[in-house]
Amino acid sequence: MKNSSHSFLHLLLLFSMLFFVSSCNKTKASGSIIENKKETVKNTIVPETIVPTIDTADYNKRMLALANKDTTGRWPVKNIPYPLPGAILPYNRIIAYYGNLYSKKMGILGELPREEMLKKLQVEVAKWQAADSTVKAIPALHYIAITAQGAPGKENLHRMRMPFKQIDTILKWAKPINALVFLDIQVGHSNVKNEVASLESYLKLPNVHLGIDPEFSLKNGEIPGSKIGTFNSNDINDAIAILADLVRKNKLTPKVLIVHRFTQGMVTDYKKIKKVPEVQVIMDMDGFGSKVLKKSTYLRYIYREPVQFTGFKLFYKNDNKNDWQMYTPDELLKFTPKPIYIQYQ
Repeated sequence: MKNSSHSFLHLLLLFSMLFFVSSCNKTKASGSIIENKKETVKNTIVPETIVPTIDTADYNKRMLALANKDTTGRWPVKNIPYPLPGAILPYNRIIAYYGNLYSKKMGILGELPREEMLKKLQVEVAKWQAADSTVKAIPALHYIAITAQGAPGKENLHRMRMPFKQIDTILKWAKPINALVFLDIQVGHSNVKNEVASLESYLKLPNVHLGIDPEFSLKNGEIPGSKIGTFNSNDINDAIAILADLVRKNKLTPKVLIVHRFTQGMVTDYKKIKKVPEVQVIMDMDGFGSKVLKKSTYLRYIYREPVQFTGFKLFYKNDNKNDWQMYTPDELLKFTPKPIYIQYQ
């Protein structure tokens, strides 16, 4: 009986010590980018899980550099948990080619033959690397995996899921140049949760990330293309929740989520978009036009409503019409904040 009681007390003491250590780790893990020290980074979704450290001082320095001397306090965004180790951002700038293999009109990715397209992409990556040597420029293929449709289709959802063999093709194309792959979703009359779930088998892969396009999310039954659609914070948080779950279950490095935007109504309740260590969110300034118009759009909808990181879309054709000129890397690097994701269409 004495030995039994002693063993019980020993276990109780051990449990108390473990609880104390866990509590200390919890306290250490509450940092954000405004703290300038190394600390244990904690997975905020699964409180029991402690992950290795990142160099928070280096991370903070990089985020301040992206903020590009912003004086309003918007940038860098505060109260965001540090990412899990292995995060792509802010250590790299993603240079992406966008499109679909069924259409030459949807972007450069489907417009040019594979080899010509990949070489052209690598030229753009080199230009960005030369323009900013402090951030590594890396290539990406941004493939529209689910496209909105004018016709209702078999499921009456005004969207078409591309065959998986096309995604497999994009993955093969990406491999020789070590490019990331983004799968983009236009939900039509469907929803983010169901459409992202349909791609989970690919999103489990370490180099596959996600893009979602509110332009083609028509919640009141309108035909895609007849008006500009919208996502609220719940829609975006559905994507974040699925990605975060995949990261945890498959022990992956953080996923990148691209949200396209060029109007006020395309994204609502931006302050309620969740920030988690498993997912890095980029608000991408979509839309074409003159430099003045595009900068104004960036300031109104991307700069003024900060989420985490920013992106900027460039159109080889539509940005060069009507005596317009497409922005150069040097010009975009003067923006506040500096975009960390560049998409060419």
